[in-house]
Amino acid sequence: MKYLLLLLLLALAFFMLGARRGRPREPEARDDRPAPPARPRAMLRCAECGMHLPADEALPGKGGVFCSAAHRSSFEAR
Repeated sequence: MKYLLLLLLLALAFFMLGARRGRPREPEARDDRPAPPARPRAMLRCAECGMHLPADEALPGKGGVFCSAAHRSSFEAR
């Protein structure tokens, strides 16, 4: 009889743990909202190749802005 009672208690414990795990979270506790889109960034055009790149990544030079140091040096060499 005591084994039957022990088995019943274990089954009840597993049932309670499984029911708690399968239950959806509270709506206010869930954060399924998508992340806000990234803000647009100012784009500049490379004076050597014409590629557009973000302003914070552009390299300034004598003839404008450049996408790389190689393009800046080749443009300034001419």
